[in-house]
Amino acid sequence: MTIVLLVALLLLVPILFLLKRTKPSKRVPPGSLGIPIIGQRLGLLRAMRAITAEKWIEDRTNKYGPISKLSLFGKPTVLIHGQAANKFIFTNGGDSIVNQQTQSVKMILGDRNLLELSGKDHSRVGGALVSFLKPESLKQYVGKIDEEVRSDILMHWEGKQQVKVLPLMKTLTFNIICSLLLKATAKIQNMLKEIVHQKKVEQEKNGINPRQDLISCLLNMVEDDKQVLTEKEIIHNAVLVMVAGHDTSSVLITFIIRLLANEPAIFAAVFQEIAKGKLLGEPLTWEDLSKMKYTWRVAMETLRMFPPIFGGFRKAATDIKYGGYIIPKGWQIFWVTSMTHMDNNIFPEPSKFDPSRFKNQASTPPYCFVPFGGGTRICPGYVFARVETLVTIHYLVTKFIWKLLSDNSFSRDPMPTPTQGLLVELCSRNLS
Repeated sequence: MTIVLLVALLLLVPILFLLKRTKPSKRVPPGSLGIPIIGQRLGLLRAMRAITAEKWIEDRTNKYGPISKLSLFGKPTVLIHGQAANKFIFTNGGDSIVNQQTQSVKMILGDRNLLELSGKDHSRVGGALVSFLKPESLKQYVGKIDEEVRSDILMHWEGKQQVKVLPLMKTLTFNIICSLLLKATAKIQNMLKEIVHQKKVEQEKNGINPRQDLISCLLNMVEDDKQVLTEKEIIHNAVLVMVAGHDTSSVLITFIIRLLANEPAIFAAVFQEIAKGKLLGEPLTWEDLSKMKYTWRVAMETLRMFPPIFGGFRKAATDIKYGGYIIPKGWQIFWVTSMTHMDNNIFPEPSKFDPSRFKNQASTPPYCFVPFGGGTRICPGYVFARVETLVTIHYLVTKFIWKLLSDNSFSRDPMPTPTQGLLVELCSRNLS
């Protein structure tokens, strides 16, 4: 018995030491850091998979208020949410808050991608990406996206009685983004590095079209006879665009397909808008997509209810005063998207799917609808996501009718994932 007590005491001493070390002397938000290392990570991950994360956060808010401390992924963290929190996150220029992703994300994307940069570096790299992803540039790529979608539907959809939507959407959106990133599809950084080198040689010898692909565009950005982005930044942000450009869009399109199966009236309205706008068989143009206003409102409402990104992380670069408390330097800041999306005071009857909410987007208070971020932190791929989504939905709606063969359940891991990948039964439309 004495040995057991001695072992327990030896185990308790380092735990108490760690708790003492992490106990801040400043007026930090209320809450608990929990068990060292573990913290509240397991509880949050369980809630996300069970689609009860909003309830989990709501319970914390009821207990501690709108700002609270906890420990996530081994680091002391402050949880914030709401309109003021969104504005605080998205308008901060980087002097007090810097970007920070979890270590696993950093290992995948690299440390010089846009999600890791702040201040002048963020503006420089973000500006370079925007030059490729702005509407004036994307107008040139509608035909290429149209071609990729048609080819994918012919190969994976036509003639099939059943399909699993999410895996097919991931394949499609990955092929689309790769076709715009570079002509030779590269899946890992070493391959991207080789392609960058090849394009540099081509550029020096013959010159290259800066609008040929993303890497060509980034290589051609020069200020004061100096390349704007380093080779490392080009590679890491090419990987970022590959991941972001297919993962989030595939989730959005999948949930639109799920929604249309559950809402026949909305399905009919989308089909009516699309069918009257274009002769069958003709490739889509930028002008065609600009007419699909109702379809995009359906997409926006889908993003409101099922945002692909639940939240994100930042880091306090200095002690920050927020909400009457101090967020200590070095602590993580965890902000959550969907709390404003499902706020009854902002969006009445938030559980009801209603695309008319976005008929007049000016009526939505700023920093309340944030699936693409906001302010200076708005996602540079916003317009690309719109083009990709509208082209895909156009062809699926004009070619097929579908019904769900799986239930409506889904989990977050960390993005929304429908049961069985959203299994649907297909029926071809007979249109002349």
